[in-house]
Amino acid sequence: MQRRDFTKNLLAATAVSTLSSGVLEAKNTSAQPAFKLKYAPHFGMFENSAGKDPIDQLKFMHEMGFRALEDNGMMDRSVEVQTKVGETMAKLGMTMGVFVVNFDNWPLQTSLASGKKEWRDKFLQRCKEAVEVAKRVNAKWMTVVPGNYDRSIPIGIQTGHVIESLRMASAIFEPHGLVMVLEALSDTPDLFLRNSDQTYMICKAVNSPSCKFLFDMWHMQRNEGHIIYNIDQTWDEIGYFQIGDEPGRKEPTTGEMNYKNIFKHINAKSQATGRDFVFGMEHGNSVKGKEGEIKLIEAYRASDL
Repeated sequence: MQRRDFTKNLLAATAVSTLSSGVLEAKNTSAQPAFKLKYAPHFGMFENSAGKDPIDQLKFMHEMGFRALEDNGMMDRSVEVQTKVGETMAKLGMTMGVFVVNFDNWPLQTSLASGKKEWRDKFLQRCKEAVEVAKRVNAKWMTVVPGNYDRSIPIGIQTGHVIESLRMASAIFEPHGLVMVLEALSDTPDLFLRNSDQTYMICKAVNSPSCKFLFDMWHMQRNEGHIIYNIDQTWDEIGYFQIGDEPGRKEPTTGEMNYKNIFKHINAKSQATGRDFVFGMEHGNSVKGKEGEIKLIEAYRASDL
């Protein structure tokens, strides 16, 4: 079955089961209207509906109303694939979200916080390589995670090490108008960067338009809660948002977070301050298969402005 034919069938099925959700607003079209916010799926999220080819997946995302993409593993893709993704997104009018500057692979080590020259050199080299990747895919934002902390070094000294490395990285990115966004994580208690106030402080200390805060709302819900309050407190250093409901790290409406209200709050604040954001969908699907992909689209239609 051709992808476009499947899209029509998917939409017809969705219309029957979820007319009230707004997933399908026009029965006789294969394309849904664009979401009001720039939600960014990742490759694999619609693989059951669009197939394994990333370009087919990208086109499917666009037909479903998504106007952005994020791909953590973009730096590991071939130059050919990167170029093709960038060209396709440009034709579709889609925005490229984050990819990861992957200098320290999971499970993370004590890298930037250590102050060791070998880690700093590796990080800065990957930043230089990320500039070239960003050019191919028309990206602006890149995720940076400083790694774990070292229990043998005072936290203030480690913070100084991280700030120094990030200032050097900012000098690489600034001439190209690129922005590394620091992601505070909740995966393990060994992570150096975990909270919004800590990330805000580091961004202020780096003092560069190329170093901002990636506010991953799933991680922040787990680490500290008070999502809207902390968004307001750190607003001027936030460069990017990511989504995931808690518990489970799945799509909105599956957990305890009221994403419709959160999105409304961010949108109102964005309009008041003249800012625009991509919202990375860094979460799994709560239901497997094509049914789960329909459910995910429904969830975003229900949560959109």
